Amino acid sequence: MTTKIRLFVDQPLGAAQSVQLTREQAHYLFSVMRQPVGASVSLFNGKDGQWQAEIIEAGKRSGLLLCKKLTKSLQMPPDLWFIFAPIKKSRTDFIVEKAAEMGAARILPVQTEFTNSERIRRDRLQAHAIEAAEQCGGTFVPEVDEMRSLANLLSAWPAGRHLLFCDEEKVGQTCSLAGFPKGPWAILIGPEGGFSKAERQKLNGLSFTHSIALGPRILRADTATVAALTLWQKHLGDWS
Repeated sequence: MTTKIRLFVDQPLGAAQSVQLTREQAHYLFSVMRQPVGASVSLFNGKDGQWQAEIIEAGKRSGLLLCKKLTKSLQMPPDLWFIFAPIKKSRTDFIVEKAAEMGAARILPVQTEFTNSERIRRDRLQAHAIEAAEQCGGTFVPEVDEMRSLANLLSAWPAGRHLLFCDEEKVGQTCSLAGFPKGPWAILIGPEGGFSKAERQKLNGLSFTHSIALGPRILRADTATVAALTLWQKHLGDWS
């Protein structure tokens, strides 16, 4: 029987593989969740699927688990990048969590002309992506990149990857992905102040860009994240 407790571990997983817990994980399992020796925990590392493991040592600052059996194979997301301009702290956390939950394979914060935040803590955002995977049953964790400028990202854009540009200036127009090709994609969500005129001209002038509206109303960045990912997944991703 598989436990409801799931932990991400940065260690190999496999039959009879032992897993050493971090101090934080040991505190969570033994002090918060009150799990005894012999209890089962689900482990995943983003590579080897989900494994049912048994607690064989429990301490205040450490613990040891033993992998027993594979309970879920690794489920890879579509080849989708999610690109966004960071906003207020809690709403940026929300964006990263939803992107991880909804199947982004890579999360890329970018600096635009109107981005309010000049820096991010990549480790903290990566932890939010891990927590989202733990809570929603995922076996893959998207990597969160360090922030870079939008111009820098576009200048090194890989051949063959399409870009879905969610343009607030198209508000009210038909929101459709009909006829768009499948394959590697990226979704771009702008900052609270929108894109500058120069950025919009640059984006719309690129051969790989497909600009769309997200319905009849202008959406906040965190709401636009969920709307754009839902739209793309339904028509071009693994929801279709």
